[in-house]
Amino acid sequence: MGASDGVAAAEVKDARPRGGGDGLAGLAKGIAVLEAFAAARLPLTIAETARLTDLSRPTARRCLLTLTELGYLRFDGKRFTPTRRVLRLGSAYIGSDSLSSIAQPYLESLRDLLRETVALTVWDEGETVVVARADADRVLAVGGLLGRLGRRLPAYCTASGRVFMAAMTPEEAAAALADRQPQAHTHLTLTDPEAILRAVDEARTDGYALVDSEIELGYLVIAAPVLDSNGKTIAALSVNVTNPQVGSEKALSEFLPALLEHADRISRLT
Repeated sequence: MGASDGVAAAEVKDARPRGGGDGLAGLAKGIAVLEAFAAARLPLTIAETARLTDLSRPTARRCLLTLTELGYLRFDGKRFTPTRRVLRLGSAYIGSDSLSSIAQPYLESLRDLLRETVALTVWDEGETVVVARADADRVLAVGGLLGRLGRRLPAYCTASGRVFMAAMTPEEAAAALADRQPQAHTHLTLTDPEAILRAVDEARTDGYALVDSEIELGYLVIAAPVLDSNGKTIAALSVNVTNPQVGSEKALSEFLPALLEHADRISRLT
């Protein structure tokens, strides 16, 4: 551990939240630091945090130390890592989100009808975020397609993500894709931008999206848009098929009508 990191380690022990006239500015910087961890998805050093947030190193260090003192981060002498306390922030949103509350009974109804796991997701800067779900009897494995509430997945290779991109103009969808570097999660993941945009075009024409084994092998997902009163896509309702006997043909013939019906029911209440 270098001298500067040694100083940081000592300051973690004694750090206390600081007040002052620039409290709102400090809050904004602290949020920027937390968002840096969400983007990096790795432990970060002071220097890495400063680079990701465009903050000065001393400012980044003060934010990291304060967040550590408040219990949102832990420090190992070199790098900072988010703690479970950060989940409270996401849980507060999910627990207070009226859309999630409105949709939950319909998710459970669809789950009971199809006997498959159902989820509701929203768009957030090129990713989809699970805000409600109803699990089938077959519980998804840890690290599976959905994971916990708040799970974030890249939009380009998910059915829900392509539903959101299909709601954009072709130019907007291309711009959203250009902000990310598609990576292969399985050998079936589409990573070529033109191929992804063709799949988005199909979803735009069909009014739904189907993705098979692009995030994890054996997981077939079909998603449909949930619209607000102005016809804007505000969420995506998806059926996450874990039964290996259900292929794309059966999913479309038996699952799609019920999925579209339940998505429409939720839309009528928003």
